[in-house]
Amino acid sequence: MEVIRAESAGFCFGVKKAVEKVYEQIDAHKKIYTYGPIIHNEEVVRDLESRGVTVIKGEDELAQLKEGAVVIRSHGVSKRIYELIGQNGLECIDATCPFVKRIHNIVEKESLDGRQIVIIGNAGHPEVEGIMGWSASPAIVIESVAEAENCNLDKEKNICIVSQTTFNYNKFQELVEIFHKRGYNVNVVNTICNATEERQTQAREIAAKVDAMIVIGGRHSSNTQKLYEICCEKCEATYFIQTLEDLHLELPKTAALVGITAGASTPNNIIEEVQNYVRINF
Repeated sequence: MEVIRAESAGFCFGVKKAVEKVYEQIDAHKKIYTYGPIIHNEEVVRDLESRGVTVIKGEDELAQLKEGAVVIRSHGVSKRIYELIGQNGLECIDATCPFVKRIHNIVEKESLDGRQIVIIGNAGHPEVEGIMGWSASPAIVIESVAEAENCNLDKEKNICIVSQTTFNYNKFQELVEIFHKRGYNVNVVNTICNATEERQTQAREIAAKVDAMIVIGGRHSSNTQKLYEICCEKCEATYFIQTLEDLHLELPKTAALVGITAGASTPNNIIEEVQNYVRINF
């Protein structure tokens, strides 16, 4: 069986940088905490926990810490979290993805200039919650066509639209167009990172020409979920797995070509294990 692996599969720049920073701190023999799981990959998080890294689950737990180093994960956090870390005298190791940091700067500036902030993304996702925390006035989150069509904003007020870095590019364009058609005065900043666009494009192209498609990534990974949705649109036999252990495929009998892609939080060794297994056993 022939296997096509997406060139962009696996760790993106921001995730790689964040994970490396945590391992560097372990080597320095410090007490290390991460504000939330460093990435949405259970295998990586478990390995870090086995090495003494503790995951902080929220502000209440952070407020109780009086010593140690806190790593800000690639998703970023609100301005308030930085302030809380400083107030408690903790060391802050900022591993926020540069693309996410750019959104924070845009949102802070635009909101201080009086613009209403609209974030196109998944409500409740840690990256989106972090972005909201940099707006000087309450930001709103839009994820669907229905939400874009039904939201009622002041048309006398200028709007600044940004996006979660891992949002589906085509859907972002569709939602932005709704705001234009409704007559809002909109300043649109496409903050979907280049790596996300490239990954989604490659996944779409590969899924369109293979007999089966395998998407590898954490169940809670937003960018992996979007890859899965994109691949399902092009290939009916699309499978979402976290590791090789989840690979219980019933491939179509005529399948001769299989595609593989992976989310930005998927380690390379997991991708290679799946790729090698499919080549040998199917």
